[in-house]
Amino acid sequence: MFRSKRSGLVRRLWRSRVIPDRDGGDGSARSGHDLGATGSCKIAEKSPSVELRAVARSLLLREPEERRGAAGEAAPRGDPMADRGREARARLLLLEQELKAVTYSLLKRLKERSLDSLLEAVESRGGMPGGCVLVARTEVRLGGLAAPPHLLLGKLFRWPDLQHPAELKPLCECQSFGVADGPTVCCNPYHFSRLCGPESPPPPYSRLSPNDEQKPLDLSDSTLSYTETEATNSPNVTPGDFSDASTSPDAVKRSHWCNVAYWEHRTRVGRLYTVYEQSVSIFYDLPQGNGFCLGQLNLDNRSETVRRTRSKIGYGILLSKEPDGVWAYNRSEHPIFVNSPTLDIPNCRTLIVRKVMPGYSIKVFDYEKSCLLQHTAELDYADGPYDPNSVRISFAKGWGPCYSRQFITSCPCWLEILLSNNR
Repeated sequence: MFRSKRSGLVRRLWRSRVIPDRDGGDGSARSGHDLGATGSCKIAEKSPSVELRAVARSLLLREPEERRGAAGEAAPRGDPMADRGREARARLLLLEQELKAVTYSLLKRLKERSLDSLLEAVESRGGMPGGCVLVARTEVRLGGLAAPPHLLLGKLFRWPDLQHPAELKPLCECQSFGVADGPTVCCNPYHFSRLCGPESPPPPYSRLSPNDEQKPLDLSDSTLSYTETEATNSPNVTPGDFSDASTSPDAVKRSHWCNVAYWEHRTRVGRLYTVYEQSVSIFYDLPQGNGFCLGQLNLDNRSETVRRTRSKIGYGILLSKEPDGVWAYNRSEHPIFVNSPTLDIPNCRTLIVRKVMPGYSIKVFDYEKSCLLQHTAELDYADGPYDPNSVRISFAKGWGPCYSRQFITSCPCWLEILLSNNR
């Protein structure tokens, strides 16, 4: 029977959806190149329902041992627990059939070019995000509940535990960015990130004695900013043999908004990467990608710890300058850790380092808040070198009072974002 290319693309997309792992996954993570917040998931032709799968599985596992015979025969028919298990499986099957029908109906509204772009993004797990996939902002109904198209595909391909569109933030290069109620919406799930919600810092962990905790931290090895002059004069700075398009004559004429320095422990590797565009990708290696490629930087005698951590950078981060501040989106498979003056609590000696899980984004710098903090820092509690426009991001390894690494210079791989005073 003849089948069109569009039908084949729709089937491939359906088979690429994310489902919770049978071994207790909660749907908030992904497998392969696309890990999520917690738990584990797999890409397969299975039911996407987190809650009903858990119910069915628990009902089957809770069958009392005494209801089984010596040879392990199943419980007799009419057993309430077995009946409830069969009912849950039937509900799962119905829900999967409904989800498949709704998904096919939505995908068949897309043109072949849009389906190609969506499939490229899904199968590369964001390595090649592809173009916008625009559809009419018409809600679809699943299980009696209405949901916008980008929420449905976000649940289907990235976050099965996603509940509300307010949890999603369009990336700056998406056509849905800054458009709250347009007639169309992009439903490419890799054009969105999940927002980091407010969190309370975990209980502090410190190797300092109680008396030492009352003293100012030793600033000689702290997370204070390394300026370009200090970095250039440092004997540990290595030039790195890579080409940097940001230093071209045409680029110099434009105004930059930040410089990015890459560090391994206390050694800066490569030159400063100057950013002129509104966003920049910082990654280890990609099938296709533009930005700051850390994999091209060479350093002799690199430690095994650094090598292992570098291999975890993967798709890295997307850094973007937006009207309300600077945002960082974690595209990698592993968490990143962020600190900046606008994330710290004013007049608090405890360093605040935020953990950002894969697929999530966070506003790492707030310009308005920074203006207020600069005056406070100058007058009240600045007791050493202080850069109010510096953001630090480490890959895979955290630091600070809650970790064994007290300072970011103990992290194998990290970035320093030096923001320009020109907004």
